Amino acid sequence: MARTADPQRHEAKRREMLHAARKCFAEKGFHSTSTAEICRMAGMSPGNLFHYFPTKDAIIQAIAEQDRRETAQLFASLDPEEDAIASVINLAEQTMLHLTDPLYAKLSLELAAEAMRNPAIAEMFAVNDRESSQALTALLRRGVERGEIDSGLDLDRSALWLIALVEGAIGRAAMDPGFDAGAHIDTLTKLISRFLAPRAPQAAHGGHAG
Repeated sequence: MARTADPQRHEAKRREMLHAARKCFAEKGFHSTSTAEICRMAGMSPGNLFHYFPTKDAIIQAIAEQDRRETAQLFASLDPEEDAIASVINLAEQTMLHLTDPLYAKLSLELAAEAMRNPAIAEMFAVNDRESSQALTALLRRGVERGEIDSGLDLDRSALWLIALVEGAIGRAAMDPGFDAGAHIDTLTKLISRFLAPRAPQAAHGGHAG
């Protein structure tokens, strides 16, 4: 009688393999990493990879899905009663500190390069980007409705540039080993606050001539 696989054990092994693949891709690149190296990094016998991921593209798909879930959880963790600008800053801080981890930064650039060569992989990450942009736009809209965010902003474009601002730190972290994202949180906070803050009504000009 065939032995029934333990779903929890299978998932734990899958996560171990995925973590090992992330490290290998970041250190050696997607195409230069062999499946044997991933298995060795994960402490498993060669060939085990295919029990969890049939192809290396499937690994990238799993990475994209993991990133999508983590981003969705981050948005879901926000307090709906919190000031919208404070929520945006909270998102930006957490995201930048995560993205600028040296290993993650290198991996992100490697996957971006692969996405430029592989339309299927590009679409995986494009889906994530669209979902993040839509969630951020919804947060900005809530802020406008409450009078917490400048109503004159184009919300779709504002969301795009806020994401670009934070993601730009990836390249800095990958190219500059001494870059400390935490040391720049204060500046990031000021940039976001001043960009999103409602504009004060302009005083009317004119009057009676003397």
